[in-house]
Amino acid sequence: MDISYMDFYLYPTRFPGPQLPPGPPRPPGGLPTPNPQQAPTSPPPAFIPAQQTATPFAVDLGAISLCLFRNTFIWLRNGSSFWYFPIFVGPRSVAGFRWNGRFWTIFGVDTRQIVSFTCF
Repeated sequence: MDISYMDFYLYPTRFPGPQLPPGPPRPPGGLPTPNPQQAPTSPPPAFIPAQQTATPFAVDLGAISLCLFRNTFIWLRNGSSFWYFPIFVGPRSVAGFRWNGRFWTIFGVDTRQIVSFTCF
């Protein structure tokens, strides 16, 4: 049986499985393309906040989503801590900008590595 290019568009239900509506185009890898205009234009606060005493097993994605586009201080399981400016929260990661002491750099982190965070 010969299926032409046009047949595909005339009979899209020919293929089994759920038919999902088309979404917006996504770049390879699933993460949004970094936009330098989303980086903060000024340094983070000059203080280091006190770490929360509660240490959950995993970071709640809903909670860290409230920190999107805000200065956020993050503590990781490996002992490092830093100012962060999240711009994207995925199923198991957060992407954004990390303050290196002089300027913001693009940075992504697995949420399972985050011990705690606080945003301002």
